Amino acid sequence: MTATADRHQPVSATTGAAVGADAVTGGASTDLVAQLGELLTCTSWRLRRVARGELEPLGLTFGQARALRLLARSEAPLRMGELAVRLEVVPRSATAMVDALEATGLVERRPDPLDRRSVLVCLTDAGDELLARLSRARRAGAEALFARLDATQCVQLLELLTVLNRRDTPTPRAGEPS
Repeated sequence: MTATADRHQPVSATTGAAVGADAVTGGASTDLVAQLGELLTCTSWRLRRVARGELEPLGLTFGQARALRLLARSEAPLRMGELAVRLEVVPRSATAMVDALEATGLVERRPDPLDRRSVLVCLTDAGDELLARLSRARRAGAEALFARLDATQCVQLLELLTVLNRRDTPTPRAGEPS
């Protein structure tokens, strides 16, 4: 986002032009939905750039780091199928991800005592330690980005993003109505 004289005046990430009342009221001069999508994408990429700096030297992908976070937040080891559902990927992709993480010693597979056909995935001590390090770096990057907002704005953003990321609403695919 480009800076303006009034730091609270939103501007277009693509044009740098001020976003005025027309955007909020649905005026013809501004496409609010496109601006929201663009700004959310730009913000996400800024956070990802910080994370990439930590992940690349370790040979980890964003998906693998996300899988580690999901496993850490889980109350118990996850079945491969459940991990795939939570990652919102096909089971084969989750298997490949776990294969790579297991090869580096960050996760391990264990037999499911309740279902001999299933395998549980859990973090190793090395995975837990690495995740703690990555979490500190991720938090530092987020703190730097969100330092531009006051506490009220942070709470508002959290509430809005929570609504957008609720799992009870299917994610529309390109070309589908939302």
